[in-house]
Amino acid sequence: MFKVLLVSSFLLLGWTIKNPDPITPHELGDGNQTSTYEDAIDYYKKLAKMYPEVSIREYGITDIGKPLHLVIVSKDRIFNPDKAAEENKRIILINNGIHPGEPEGIDASMMLARDLLQIKRLTSYLDNVIVLIIPIYNIGGALNRGCCSRANQNGPEEYGFRGNAKNLDLNRDFIKCDSENARTFTRIFHEWNPDVFVDTHTSNGADYPYVMTYISTQKDKLNKHLSEYLENEMLPFMNEDMKSKKNEMIPYVQPYRQTPDSGIIAFLETPRYASGYTTLFNTIGFITETHMFKPFNERVKATYDFLVTTIKVVNKDFEKIAIARAAAMEDCATKTSFGLVWKFNPEEYKTIKFKGYAAVRKPSAVTGTERLTYDRSKPWTKEIPFYNSYKVVKAVDKPYAYIIPQAYANVVDLLFINNVDIDVLAGDMKLEVEVYILDQYKTSKRPYESHYPHSNTSVLKEIRTVTFNEGDFVIFTDQVTNRYIIECLEPEATDSYFNWNFFDNVLQQKEWYSSYAFEEIAADLLKTDAKLRQEFEEKKASDAEFADSPSAQLLFIYRHSDYYENSHNLYPVGRVLEDIEISVR
Repeated sequence: MFKVLLVSSFLLLGWTIKNPDPITPHELGDGNQTSTYEDAIDYYKKLAKMYPEVSIREYGITDIGKPLHLVIVSKDRIFNPDKAAEENKRIILINNGIHPGEPEGIDASMMLARDLLQIKRLTSYLDNVIVLIIPIYNIGGALNRGCCSRANQNGPEEYGFRGNAKNLDLNRDFIKCDSENARTFTRIFHEWNPDVFVDTHTSNGADYPYVMTYISTQKDKLNKHLSEYLENEMLPFMNEDMKSKKNEMIPYVQPYRQTPDSGIIAFLETPRYASGYTTLFNTIGFITETHMFKPFNERVKATYDFLVTTIKVVNKDFEKIAIARAAAMEDCATKTSFGLVWKFNPEEYKTIKFKGYAAVRKPSAVTGTERLTYDRSKPWTKEIPFYNSYKVVKAVDKPYAYIIPQAYANVVDLLFINNVDIDVLAGDMKLEVEVYILDQYKTSKRPYESHYPHSNTSVLKEIRTVTFNEGDFVIFTDQVTNRYIIECLEPEATDSYFNWNFFDNVLQQKEWYSSYAFEEIAADLLKTDAKLRQEFEEKKASDAEFADSPSAQLLFIYRHSDYYENSHNLYPVGRVLEDIEISVR
């Protein structure tokens, strides 16, 4: 009797399955429960025993010591990525529980995997699609359950914690791979090469009627072939399909000026974030952001509907997506210039119809000062600006090749696990290369995700003849992974490996001088080097602070002399600009 009542309650929400088996813990509860890690894995194992169209695999380790699982749902029982490619299947990868306090995707995906096999209409969506599900990505956070870490959120009654076993936010770790979780994800991602990626979340921020908001890959960062399809065909279809399910959705609500009536700004995902990372490999990405104030069962239902809609459109457009991705891959391998830094462009926008609540200000019962709140008794609907344009403010021409000294094997390891083709110098070679001098950068004063990252980096360029050693690594830039290579190895890129502190050793001088001893050397240098003397005198004449500082004057001479180590602030990765013969093994 309880099971019948339960199923009837879900029929009211739009599910059409009768007597589902297996039943998820969320369905067995009162709508305010989410599955534990153990619940989820046991459920998928049971599903795999019941259906030969389901496979669950351990793919690698996580920071908590437990394996990361991948669930594969394939109508044609194709569980091998090479076979999937051979059979022209589109791959959708769904990632859940990256923030286990935002768990609706965990429960929605469990029901989805079952319903794809038990509901004929949904099974037909698997004709051209294989669905991959990571049940819970942040296992350490999922095991750290409690009631209260999400202070603004309406349920569930108990859930996991945002930080993983190393207290890392895994949605800031994709490019740098500090966690075992990220390294295992990287393996899954590149083995299966998904066409579409979905990461499930709960929002923070303003109040409004929508249950589902979403972030789609920012159109100006996505390759043009995919961006045109996403903007002109995929998203219009998905919005209409969600509306038909009575789950109308809207782009993620990031207000232009404090409240949504001022307009909303598209989120710019850099490669630290899930969909920013997947964009580097020409994968269309979505972040679902259900609204924190809505009841948990409604958030699960909206996530479920979004996933079904995604599978539906990918199945329908499987050939279009394949053609667009192939064109994007070819473009990435052959194009010569790549954007590194993007900036919000407020001059370009479109208007969208938005439903909101009146923003009001009233005295705070806590502080006595005026505070912002939203009045749900005063709904409104109007056209607002949607700012979804970013422009490239810094770009770079790709070199013929990069050469990375073998001392930086940790960097090469990350390139390797990201499917980059890497060659090795067969012998010592002197090469004329472009090098970067790290000129300006800002360093965080507080730790951020176990780093003190740099930002606003700028470089000076020089052509030098550099001796590289046998065993150093060569990265030729004729690869489909060029976008990833360049955004990692170009220091000025927002999430470059330099900005994530992988090369901080070059920022420290190893030698110095004693002022009393260097005085005579400095005087001799000024006597014998007319150019240096002229630059020195001009500096004194134009800079009063410099003219009054003996230590600054000595330092100026030192840094303009042969005594100053030329490796200081020298970015160690060389850029080979010309198509020349490089002997590799």
